[in-house]
Amino acid sequence: MRINRTSLALAFAAALAFPAAAQERAKSAPAKSELGKDEPEEDIARASAEEDAQPKRGSVTVKGRTIAYTATPGTLTIRDDDGEAVASMFYVAYVADRPKGAAPRPVTFTFNGGPGSSSMWLHMGSIGPVLVETPTAGSTAPAPYRIRSNPETMLDKTDIVFLDAIGTGLSRPIGKSKGPEFWGVDQDIDAFSRAIMRYLTINDRWDSPKFLFGESYGTLRGAGLVYALQQRGVQMNGVVLLSSILNYGVRQPGYDQIHLTYLPSYAATAWYHNRLPNKPAALEPFLTEVRQWTTGPYASALAKGSDLGDEERQAVAQQMSAYTGLSVKYILDADLRVDLSRFRKELMRDQKRTVGRLDSRFVGIDVDAAGEGPEFDTTDAAISGPYVGALNKYLFGTLGYKTKLAYRPNYYVKIGGGNWDQRHRAPGGRQGGAQMALANTALDLSAAMRQNPYLKVLSLNGYYDMATPFFGAEYDLKHMQIDPSLRQNLTYHYYESGHMVYINPAVIGQFKKDLDAFYDSASSGN
Repeated sequence: MRINRTSLALAFAAALAFPAAAQERAKSAPAKSELGKDEPEEDIARASAEEDAQPKRGSVTVKGRTIAYTATPGTLTIRDDDGEAVASMFYVAYVADRPKGAAPRPVTFTFNGGPGSSSMWLHMGSIGPVLVETPTAGSTAPAPYRIRSNPETMLDKTDIVFLDAIGTGLSRPIGKSKGPEFWGVDQDIDAFSRAIMRYLTINDRWDSPKFLFGESYGTLRGAGLVYALQQRGVQMNGVVLLSSILNYGVRQPGYDQIHLTYLPSYAATAWYHNRLPNKPAALEPFLTEVRQWTTGPYASALAKGSDLGDEERQAVAQQMSAYTGLSVKYILDADLRVDLSRFRKELMRDQKRTVGRLDSRFVGIDVDAAGEGPEFDTTDAAISGPYVGALNKYLFGTLGYKTKLAYRPNYYVKIGGGNWDQRHRAPGGRQGGAQMALANTALDLSAAMRQNPYLKVLSLNGYYDMATPFFGAEYDLKHMQIDPSLRQNLTYHYYESGHMVYINPAVIGQFKKDLDAFYDSASSGN
């Protein structure tokens, strides 16, 4: 099989050797759920090279207006440069009715991350016309789960196409392909590029305003994908980055940037759980203060390494204790560098509780309080069941999609860790051109913004996200070295929620408003 990789860039949520999950899982773990990691779901049939589409009508009410739409689960056949069918990518498209003669509606291509995750999370929880209800910050009762219409859907602003990466969901390699041909940074971006261009062609959407929406590793994919698509002549209007991880290089052992990245998230978590002796009244002003201290005294202290003096070490530990709720002794014992796993275990150790990784508002119970790190992610345990159950009920029941394949919420057992090719060739320039051992697609996004000055980027992050911390997203995006004239095209918004911002109903209204404003601006080309 021959697939062109020279025109690519890379493509959210992080199952590389240094995952978006954080330094605690640097062995090989996904940024998203661990569900099904032990055994893959084997198929009883092979996917077909023949493209499929099984439309069904629906409607949703947004801001008092009823929107009629067509929901289409189907497949896109990916072909290599020789025209050979190599993969079948599954999608579910929601296309609102458009009056005859009306301007083309925007279309948004949406995906989760992992790598190794399907689009189940975004599909059933965020911007689509339906969603499954989950707890705000606690465990979920067993089935039946409530699937309902989503009044905060983005369907009033854009048509939406949810895409599953090859090997996940109902996407499969076909022909002579086995799967590993697609399991890598640049290989993955190539597959998505070809699938998106195929969708534009068969659905006559080349003249529509075009957007990408990625979550977690999907942000890393999206930042590279926008550059790759534009290199192929697909001009993009905007990119939405939800819970970002763009640069894996800073997560290598021995680099202190990861500790700087996590400190504001530790502070937010300690604030939420009332672990601060003098808790500030408001979260955001507190985090502004923590950011400033992190990039000042804390960064300076870590940069000194073994030259750091005892007096300064003690002062830093005391201030860090005031911000994180951990004891001065514990911080000193950790050499001022508290790994994520240790923080999640230590913060509420006296209560025999741990905090979640995907969302640190969630609290879990381990078998004992003596361990170095949590036994599991309580967020994952609380929400995976409802999402998997709801997706299967909705796709195969409500939409009535027919297939002999089983839907894989993820395929981490095959795709994650050592099975993922982490290398990436970024665009040329001061830092690009050469192949990277670990991807940094902020370079691709920077190049895409320079080449297309109309391209808008929206960064959305949860304060309680411990998988892809918000300060890390800020660091990556603010080190793209874009011209001052382009910085107005980059917007940041934050929410009192976790990795999947949308599972907190208290913030979803503002989440929708922020997206609406972004789409209004980017769709008009202003």
